[in-house]
Amino acid sequence: MNGKAPVVARVFALTDVGHTREHNEDTFLVADLESGMPVLMSSAPRDLTSPPHGLLFLVADGMGGAASGELASSMAGDAVIDTLRETWVSATATSQEGFAEALLDATDTANARIHRFSRENPQHRGMGTTATIAGLLGDRLFLAQVGDSRAYLVRGGQAEQLTKDQSLMQRLVEAGEMTQEEADASDRRNIILQALGPEAQVTIDLTHQQVRRGDTLILCSDGLSGLVRPPEIAQIATELDDPKIMCERLVARANEMGGPDNITVIAVRFDGDALSHTNDTDSMGYAAFPLRGTLAGDTLENRAPQAPFRSDPTPHFGTPIPTASALEEEFNRARDAETEETASPQPERRQTLGSIRAILLFVVFLVVAWFGYRLL
Repeated sequence: MNGKAPVVARVFALTDVGHTREHNEDTFLVADLESGMPVLMSSAPRDLTSPPHGLLFLVADGMGGAASGELASSMAGDAVIDTLRETWVSATATSQEGFAEALLDATDTANARIHRFSRENPQHRGMGTTATIAGLLGDRLFLAQVGDSRAYLVRGGQAEQLTKDQSLMQRLVEAGEMTQEEADASDRRNIILQALGPEAQVTIDLTHQQVRRGDTLILCSDGLSGLVRPPEIAQIATELDDPKIMCERLVARANEMGGPDNITVIAVRFDGDALSHTNDTDSMGYAAFPLRGTLAGDTLENRAPQAPFRSDPTPHFGTPIPTASALEEEFNRARDAETEETASPQPERRQTLGSIRAILLFVVFLVVAWFGYRLL
């Protein structure tokens, strides 16, 4: 990359309440990390030249009821940009690893701020939000992921997911318990294992991707990705040059398919002499960014507890992982109990770590019962 040449990001962002919800609990944020200031979206796309400290793009999907969910997603955006302004924006030297660390610290701070607020304000107890945070530094994207909002990169007519859902369905797919097609069709696909706010600690997934001229980044909440599949996202992003029209078409398509949730999308088209054209050796997709002292694919081993479910289908001591039917049965029981205790006029939202505790207890029960049977 030519360090004197600019990377140009042509960006637009759009959020829509959808056809079912009464309130919009999604948030998006675009920011210039040289000034540390948000970039206001108008009626036309913005052409941003990536500065030495980079650019920031964020989508967050709140939960916990209208007031709590909207507040949680908004707090996430504010906390991330506030923290980066205090740390990264003021840094005199920039590096890829320093930028990745700054994104992780900002995401950790957002989790702590939301969690502390919910504990101090009982009416917001349990509030939380997903967050997909993309930072562009030079010709490389860094992505901090919590929950199931998503980031796609569209190149050569193909859309590849850069993030990995922190969800029950994703874990079951990785464990070989179900296919991706079955997971996409499951009515429990919105059960997530991580969110900002519900717990004092959170597991953050950190990935990276080199961008090329003509690439398009799509960040979206599950109100879009749950309905519009990657091939259609790729087709729309490939056929349309204008990020505003991309966003409008994607939101309209989600609404055409029922619009059962809030819909938020950020579209960024990358250009500029600093970027090379794609070549046959380029790779695209999920790629963990290993920081010093961590293992690739497990970048936060020492920062936060592991997510509740292992991707390995055979845990230690040969004890089999609970089957999909057993997990779903326990989730049904936990969901029903939780619904009876916290009945609300709001439509049912995704469940997070409260349900996970019930599952962990169930798993422990299975393990103890199995060993007890072997000892008889």
